[in-house]
Amino acid sequence: MNVPNLKASNFKSDITPIWCPGCGDFHVLMSITKALAKLRRPPEDIAVVSGIGCSSRIPAYTNCYGFHGVHGRSLAVAAGLKVARPDLTVMAMSGDGDGFSIGGNHFLHACRRNVDMTYIVMDNRVYGMTKGQPSPTTESDWDSALSPGGTGLRAFHPLVIALASGANFVAREFSGNIKACTQTIVEAVNHPGFSFVEILSPCVTFRPDEKEWKNQVHEASVAETDDPARAARRIMTDDGMNTGILYRGPRKPYSASVSDEVGDVSALEQFFEI
Repeated sequence: MNVPNLKASNFKSDITPIWCPGCGDFHVLMSITKALAKLRRPPEDIAVVSGIGCSSRIPAYTNCYGFHGVHGRSLAVAAGLKVARPDLTVMAMSGDGDGFSIGGNHFLHACRRNVDMTYIVMDNRVYGMTKGQPSPTTESDWDSALSPGGTGLRAFHPLVIALASGANFVAREFSGNIKACTQTIVEAVNHPGFSFVEILSPCVTFRPDEKEWKNQVHEASVAETDDPARAARRIMTDDGMNTGILYRGPRKPYSASVSDEVGDVSALEQFFEI
């Protein structure tokens, strides 16, 4: 059902966000509520699912149905919800630690499964809520009190993994560009299948160097494509700061078919008898 004249305020709850001053997640929340207003779907038709972390507080700050799950499991919950209730618009929210570390395996298979839902990851390349540990996307040489000299580990590349695993829509945006973020989220939700949007969202408390991101991000010079090979070539030469829609694929979304008639399972029960 489409409802005219919805505003971003219709999707905001009465709970005041408690993120640190300057956190990029404030702008991401603003982009999400603006995008939901543009989609013209009432709050009761939208479900927002999250895991654990700063970004995962978003369900509490929206006026939609929300589910705050356990660490790294937002996609499992969101996929189950969408399969059970295909009439709902389902969005999962995560951060780089929650989504790509303990939730990394779920990420791979959510892309592969291609359930019709949208996954938004606020990537600040650090564990902010637990005081600044390196995350999967942290640069290998980032020096900090918790990782002197850096981890020496190659950084996880979300866009490469999403594309290789079968996501049907892949994009990156910067939290400070609310207009572009809003439109990309709208495009992601409207595109059938699993849509993945990485949003560079600075953590200026534990990564003050990320204040410079606003000067480093730039719109990708290459247009979006439906060719995964072309998208892969573009992504592998990416400097990590290109923004925009990278890939918009033609795969049909996963559709679960449930029969009303279970049938005779006695033979199956006998097979598993001990």
